[in-house]
Amino acid sequence: MTTVLPADGLMLGIETSCDDTGVAVVRPDGEVVAAAVASQVELHDRYGGVYPEMASRAHVDAILPTVRKVLTDADLRPADLTAIGVTRGPGLIGSLVVGTNSAVGLGDGWGLPVYGVNHLRGHLRSADLDERRVTYPAMVLLVSGGHTLLAHLAGPGEVELVGSTRDDSVGEAYDKVARMLGLGYPGGPAIDRLAKDGAADVPFPRPAMDLELDFSFSGLKSAVSRFLAANPDHPHENVAASFVAACLDVLVAKCRRALERRPSRCLVVVGGVAASPQVREAAGALCEEAGVSLCLPPLRWSTDNGAMIGLAAWDYLARGLDARPRPDTSLTIADW
Repeated sequence: MTTVLPADGLMLGIETSCDDTGVAVVRPDGEVVAAAVASQVELHDRYGGVYPEMASRAHVDAILPTVRKVLTDADLRPADLTAIGVTRGPGLIGSLVVGTNSAVGLGDGWGLPVYGVNHLRGHLRSADLDERRVTYPAMVLLVSGGHTLLAHLAGPGEVELVGSTRDDSVGEAYDKVARMLGLGYPGGPAIDRLAKDGAADVPFPRPAMDLELDFSFSGLKSAVSRFLAANPDHPHENVAASFVAACLDVLVAKCRRALERRPSRCLVVVGGVAASPQVREAAGALCEEAGVSLCLPPLRWSTDNGAMIGLAAWDYLARGLDARPRPDTSLTIADW
């Protein structure tokens, strides 16, 4: 049974799957009333990547002040809220526990229902924040630090996984190559900035092109490592440009293949790597070639945030789902 959503409803979304504490208040139509993110970049930069135990401790310190800030910014009281949506997985178990326990505590104290939301479905909904962009059927490329996958959406909430990575995600490869180049954390934006000034003169492999719609980036990461060991003086901007070119060739080839196999009205590109200007440009060129629309979330909603979880939570409420906010690191894109 589908529930009619209140047009003036307000969902509090909480996202703590990894290293940032994201909180937002979102209406059913995707309007973001207020949002805030407590970043952990400075904390993890010294380690060259996310330190899970430190991440969960930082969430403990940040989550209630961030909730308070969002409600204050929106001039709202807990009684004004309809429900709470919180990421229940996948992600770092310690970070998920902090988020779900905090949400349950707030829900009990405020008398509000709490929905445990699949983080990946949150990313799917990010393209409809601020305004509706997705038309169905749609092909989705989700590219982030933890995931690289292709999914077909026959309609809202009707998700079929059609391709995924066999090993590293593209975002993980970006971070590891950035570390090889001494660029710090997070690696994706740093790689993109460096690549703009370089020439793609290194013929890095385009891995897994024979795997139909699946991906693999561990071989590319290893190829970069071997090249740098043998050619330490090669311009780093050229290494970065060559690495980015290889990633884009793989992503575009798989998306082209997916669009050929599954008729779609649009290509939706979401996840942290969707903030990459190179990825956005390449996706735009592919969509023009294929005659489909390109749907991208605004830059601020590409990376992990509470707004996408809040909007996804409305889908749970509308379907009458009893998605308990219990952490689950094994969720797939097909799970609620």
